[in-house]
Amino acid sequence: MLQSVQWELSDPISFRVMVSSPGFLVLLSLAFSLVECGLIYPAFQGTPATSDSYDFNGSSTDTSNIVSTAFQVDQKTGANANVPPNQPVANTTITAIDGRVENATISSSRRSLSIRGNPSLRRQVSDYEEVFAGTGTGAGDRDAAVVGTAYLTYTLVNNATYNVADCLAFCDATPDCVFVNLYYELNNAWLDHVYSAHSNLKCVAYGDVHSAAEKTNFGGQSLSGTDGPLTYIQDSSGWASTSFIVSTPDGYDALAELDGANEAPGYMGFVFLDQYDTDACAAVCNDQSPNDVGGSCKYFNIWRAVVDGIPTTYTCALYYIPADPSTATNHGQGNLTVTDSRGYKRKNYVLNGGFEDYTCSDLSFCYSEETDDWLATSPQNGDYDASFFHFQPYAHTGDSVALLGSAFGRDNLPGTLTYAPGLSTEPGAKYVIELFHSSYYSGTSAEANAFVEVYWNGNLVGSVDHGYSQWKYYAFVVVAEGNDELDFYGGKAPSYDFLDDIYVMRA
Repeated sequence: MLQSVQWELSDPISFRVMVSSPGFLVLLSLAFSLVECGLIYPAFQGTPATSDSYDFNGSSTDTSNIVSTAFQVDQKTGANANVPPNQPVANTTITAIDGRVENATISSSRRSLSIRGNPSLRRQVSDYEEVFAGTGTGAGDRDAAVVGTAYLTYTLVNNATYNVADCLAFCDATPDCVFVNLYYELNNAWLDHVYSAHSNLKCVAYGDVHSAAEKTNFGGQSLSGTDGPLTYIQDSSGWASTSFIVSTPDGYDALAELDGANEAPGYMGFVFLDQYDTDACAAVCNDQSPNDVGGSCKYFNIWRAVVDGIPTTYTCALYYIPADPSTATNHGQGNLTVTDSRGYKRKNYVLNGGFEDYTCSDLSFCYSEETDDWLATSPQNGDYDASFFHFQPYAHTGDSVALLGSAFGRDNLPGTLTYAPGLSTEPGAKYVIELFHSSYYSGTSAEANAFVEVYWNGNLVGSVDHGYSQWKYYAFVVVAEGNDELDFYGGKAPSYDFLDDIYVMRA
């Protein structure tokens, strides 16, 4: 049965208490000392000995830095004349971090768009449309190959005909492919005599759709010595898939497609990727160093920058506060346009980890030993050694928080907080338990014995044992068994341990 206790103070040593529960209301008048050595216990709406003010919202999206960096990075490439065909698609690469140009491969083998090995997702020729046609194969016809973003790999298809069907089949079999550029490359001895296909018809796969304006490679190379004939391009056409497949990364929930890029608080920085890869963006978010105030990355916004109609960069913006779709207000600046903006929120396998579901109607202060998702228990002879408070001055964020330590100061026994429903986790997968902890309520000396132990399926996986401490971030990595149990044990009044913003997320 859910009970909550609500106090109304009238002076430092007398008060009245209302105990409410389903079916009855009792009004009691009591009078006794609430103060011991100047300390008013938490159940009597005491004030923490020190303040811990900060700006949880932090900085907002640094749009100007993202835009200026977009004009510094050149991510455009194509199939080099002397590179063999059928090279494996490289892992996604970071090309910039917070305005600093980089070239770092992301340690993630997952791909955002992959239909290999899944026949039900195979596209047909009718699932492609011609974006632009070639200029022909007459003796004087000259054309150019695409040089664009998100280059993947290329193959050689049989040149007995202008083999569009085999080129589209190659796109189907290439992870992340949404566009191919098909063209003849002449005077390239490697194509004619060295590579086993003995074909000069190149099929180049990209992870983004390109236009005829991006046909900028006209050849002009001598691959047969300094006096050899120069390469040239003919009949360069482009074909795009009409059905793209964008995956939702493991451990994330997708928002509806956004109208623009997020302009939101809790911003942690950005990276540029060399292709539109949601799994790579998730890997960056998961590996991002935690913010002292907001903790780990819990949301990312991936979007495509188009400059003068040409794809230029793929932004992955990171946040410790999941952004609201209403903040997707950045549609571009100048000749840069924001397109294909999507948001992904990191799953928290703990419901109500910030305890905000616990409220006390119209009052600003109440406490309980139970919420909809959490239980607080005391040992034998203990009294309110674990509890939940709705009172903004005690909380890290919002208005509610959990407490370990006797709320009335009647004993110095530790209490236990238990996540009651159990966790819907995947057996064998790694998870991170994240929390914020403070033990500054009673002051430096009285908080000397503050401590919290973290238990996963009954096993101790970490502890917080620093005595006096203002709000601080902690994280512990665990392996799931499925339907896992999570408990927090600690508190030793007058040493009080407050816990807030508890997350369990895929590591």
